[in-house]
Amino acid sequence: MTGQHRAQFDAEITFANGGGLRTDGFRLDIPGPDIDDDELAALLVRHLGLLMVDTVRISNKTIIEEPHKGGRGVAAPDGGGARRLVELSHVVTDGMVTLPGWPAPRITEWLTREASRANYAPGTDFQVGRIDMIANTGTYLDAPAHRYADGVDLTGIPLDRLADLPGLLVRVPAGTRAVDRLLLAPYDVAGRAVLLHTGWSAHFGTDRYAAPDAPHLTADGAQALVEAGATLVGIDSINIDDMSPAARGERPAHSALLAAGIPIVEHLTGLDALPPEGFRFTAAPPRVAGMGTFPVRAFAVV
Repeated sequence: MTGQHRAQFDAEITFANGGGLRTDGFRLDIPGPDIDDDELAALLVRHLGLLMVDTVRISNKTIIEEPHKGGRGVAAPDGGGARRLVELSHVVTDGMVTLPGWPAPRITEWLTREASRANYAPGTDFQVGRIDMIANTGTYLDAPAHRYADGVDLTGIPLDRLADLPGLLVRVPAGTRAVDRLLLAPYDVAGRAVLLHTGWSAHFGTDRYAAPDAPHLTADGAQALVEAGATLVGIDSINIDDMSPAARGERPAHSALLAAGIPIVEHLTGLDALPPEGFRFTAAPPRVAGMGTFPVRAFAVV
């Protein structure tokens, strides 16, 4: 069969948790003859189902016109067992700090129970609360309008990108700062809510949470998720993007994901309670016109 290609190459693989692997003369189905070394490395990692890969060095690459032999995928578990709900969002409280230096929410009473009694029969009272806050409070969702003036706001995101999504958990190795294409390569993200579990939520509410070494998604990693068809991307860190001074205020992950209409959920928590697969994820904000971000009650059904 013409028109199909395979790559033959040597590879040296190192792992974030130590150790390495070497292949000589490995052959792998590829989508076309123009594949570069980075794309080939990601394809190899996914084909072998390798986790916690740090680096892949490709050498002696040859492209061969040859019929595909078929790649090996990673089967998802059947998700059997008792149904349970897992909370994945922070509690919003009066005066809490989500982003240092940004205004904290103020929660008060607009109508107290005592004042309401004048309006109702004896023994009947109500309370009506009031909250004044910026949209980026607690665990919140970003819509395309957050980044782009012509992007859809909260009212324009369809429910099938927010609720009852098949979930995929990517456990990021401890100490890893940048989640890149290579780390994501083993996972089949198409049509899924991809949740990046970095463990950084343990620092929420402390000065450490906003440290320059907070984990984030790289530009290359974000582009990989766009190309592979992720439905939503979430992270349990302070930002999906690098917030260190070295980033110079650039936001490539926000830019790529939101340009593709992929909602982002930041400041998740409780991801350690989720399995790698076999759960459904929901993070649906209210339909507020003109808003590009808003808090959500994120949760999973396992």
